[in-house]
Amino acid sequence: MLEYLTHQKVDYVVTLNTSRLWRSDIVKVLVHRELKKYGVDIRSIEQPQYSIYKKDPSDFLINGLMELLDQYQRLEISLKLGRGRNKKAQQGGYAGGNVALGYKVEKGKKSLVIDDRQAKTVQRVFDIKEQYPSWTLTQLAERLNEEGHGTKQEKLFTKVQVKRILDRRNFYSGKYQYGDIIANGKHQAIL
Repeated sequence: MLEYLTHQKVDYVVTLNTSRLWRSDIVKVLVHRELKKYGVDIRSIEQPQYSIYKKDPSDFLINGLMELLDQYQRLEISLKLGRGRNKKAQQGGYAGGNVALGYKVEKGKKSLVIDDRQAKTVQRVFDIKEQYPSWTLTQLAERLNEEGHGTKQEKLFTKVQVKRILDRRNFYSGKYQYGDIIANGKHQAIL
């Protein structure tokens, strides 16, 4: 949106609520600065009195209170989601996030299943590491690439991706970790 303003004349931006434009006070200040630079105002459907140019103290107070309520709701939702993820992790279940190489999420279910092709790559990483314990991460990545293994996105391996796999040894052995929580995973072990 801000990029668009540099090329086009815009009078105002329409939004359902200002909470859709920023999630923090810092971003709010930056967005306001950019909008003012181009003479653009905000029209909010749920906050019809909102304007970045109004100087009325009561509008300022009402808009500030609305933004505080939005921030409170975001924190409350985040807390509830976190509790749910923690409970699921304590039971060894997949709590969301990026799926580790070697696994995929079964459609309609929130459980991890082994992706056979990727699992072979994971096993190969640990085999090479065991066979050549003094090799650097770069050497391991080069060997995987030479052998035709690819990342989840079918790209070449880098040392960072190899390290990520090696750091997840417990996970690949059937343990599930989410933050400080470690439990027997509901997923099948690859190693």
